[in-house]
Amino acid sequence: MTIQRRALLGALAASPPALGALATPAFGQARYPNRSIRFLIPWPPGGSLDALHRQMFEIFHRDTGQSIIIENMPGARGTRAAFFLTQQARPDGYTLAHHHLSILRHPFLTRQPTWDPITDFSYIMQLTGFVFGTAVRADRGWNTFDDMIAEARRRPGELTYSTSGIATTNHLAMEDILRQRGVRMEHIPTRGAQEGVTMLLGRQIDIVADAQSWRPQVEAGEFKLLSVWTPTRLGSAPNAPTLRELGLGNSVTSPYGVVGPKGLEPEIVNIVHRSLKKAFEDDASQAIMRRWENPNEYLGPQAYLEFARERVAYERDTVRRLNLSID
Repeated sequence: MTIQRRALLGALAASPPALGALATPAFGQARYPNRSIRFLIPWPPGGSLDALHRQMFEIFHRDTGQSIIIENMPGARGTRAAFFLTQQARPDGYTLAHHHLSILRHPFLTRQPTWDPITDFSYIMQLTGFVFGTAVRADRGWNTFDDMIAEARRRPGELTYSTSGIATTNHLAMEDILRQRGVRMEHIPTRGAQEGVTMLLGRQIDIVADAQSWRPQVEAGEFKLLSVWTPTRLGSAPNAPTLRELGLGNSVTSPYGVVGPKGLEPEIVNIVHRSLKKAFEDDASQAIMRRWENPNEYLGPQAYLEFARERVAYERDTVRRLNLSID
């Protein structure tokens, strides 16, 4: 609390009750949170992210008496929530959003003014990361990752794969995989991983290269998982090799978390962080983490900000090195 604010509160305490009630700053009028919180997710509903957030928000409601209401905002490569936070949201703690690596990368992909990925957000908490992989229809006839690559080599540019958008982490990773194998495929960007699953079910594409919305279909035998991009094999899909095992370098993850608009008071950041950390560590939330085999990548506010600061430099250099643009 600043010296000026302490002085103001002291003066209010000494003033007549009516005047003090009228002049008290908004944060002091009622204990935060005293109404529902809007939470923006820039992807369609479904998958591990949706399941984890909904469980955590149920626990938050139980502990605070206030609801966190999810608003899905798919499209625009997962950036619509960030645009809303930076252009329309008030820094009062009642609009928060899912935050991911494409938000850090986006300003370097366009000449249009967008946001500073460090100073234009209030970093609250990192949670976990996406589990990526390549999935195909089980009746396609490809038994291994190399079977898929062999057909791509026979049919240059004809096979299609989906990701959750242009210049997303999994799009860049898949293009690098294809480059290393010396083959070409057509990229089909979608508004989210679930849309790619629907397209694959309808035989509109050949491959989903995305986060694990494919898991229910893999478990049901409708899809076959040809590779996982995690550091180690998944217990639920022990036959799917990692990228390292395929000779394609390291794992590919995309950590994500919770942010607010620029200028959130430290008191609000700390309240949200404490409540969501408790919800994240709850047995019910951790059961979802285990069910979807998500990595625990928890970071508190300061550590999350420092991670973002370091990652921004990497994303900027990657975009420049690959000469990427969405303009």
